Amino acid sequence: MLVFKTKKELLDHISILPKTNKLGLVPTMGALHTGHVSLVQKAVNENQTVVVSIFVNPTQFDNKEDLAKYPHTFDADLELLSSVSEDILVFSPSADEVYDKKIKAKKYDFEGLDTVMEGAFRDDHFNGVGTIVEALLLLVKPNRAYFGEKDFQQLQIIRKLVKQQQIPVEIVGCPIVREPHGLAMSSRNERLSPELRQKGAFIYDTLLTAKEKFGMKSANYVIDWVKGQFKEQEKLELEYIEIADVETLSPITTKKENIKYRAFIAVYADGVRLIDNIAL
Repeated sequence: MLVFKTKKELLDHISILPKTNKLGLVPTMGALHTGHVSLVQKAVNENQTVVVSIFVNPTQFDNKEDLAKYPHTFDADLELLSSVSEDILVFSPSADEVYDKKIKAKKYDFEGLDTVMEGAFRDDHFNGVGTIVEALLLLVKPNRAYFGEKDFQQLQIIRKLVKQQQIPVEIVGCPIVREPHGLAMSSRNERLSPELRQKGAFIYDTLLTAKEKFGMKSANYVIDWVKGQFKEQEKLELEYIEIADVETLSPITTKKENIKYRAFIAVYADGVRLIDNIAL
């Protein structure tokens, strides 16, 4: 496995690869887990060459404390990647290397996709995400880039970004990977106590029941029901529950035929922010 710290080193290596090679990119912020492995495995299966970036992007954190607490497990990350393939190219730059010593997010117009749900609670978050993703796509020039559906809003925004910037890449969305009790896998889970990790399964259980109820009840009924469930929970504080059109991410007003909907949720578990979603 080769690790590159600079853009030049990575580009020099990519330049000597056969032109016929399909190139896959898996952007990560490290602290890798089984969910990341599923993305990397899919990329390895579908491409001759795979680049995995490990970079904790400062411009997508609106909370400096959250950035400071983000786990760094580089050696363990490399070991996990090597269990998938020894041929993976790892790009692990510094912030100054990525941003040319000007650590600042670009401004985008994501046509409202970024103002709801996560965007309503995390100022400038998606401008930071867009900035790093666009930079990586333009640097690596992959045929395909892989993102998890746990961050479904982010996935839709990246698809919008690629279309707006006319970047020739296929964006591949991959299913959520869950822990045995149902909690969506996330690097943040490592900050949970074993008790809270188990308790966090309530989030997915609630989404599953909400999905059942959505087939028979109105969206407002389901949203109120979810809010009621969390009022009875200790150490789990609901930040939001939304049901939205998967294409526009606009909150539902009235159910319509031939429109796909998804439920989105954010919960604080003893101060650790967890998100999840489910197709309805």
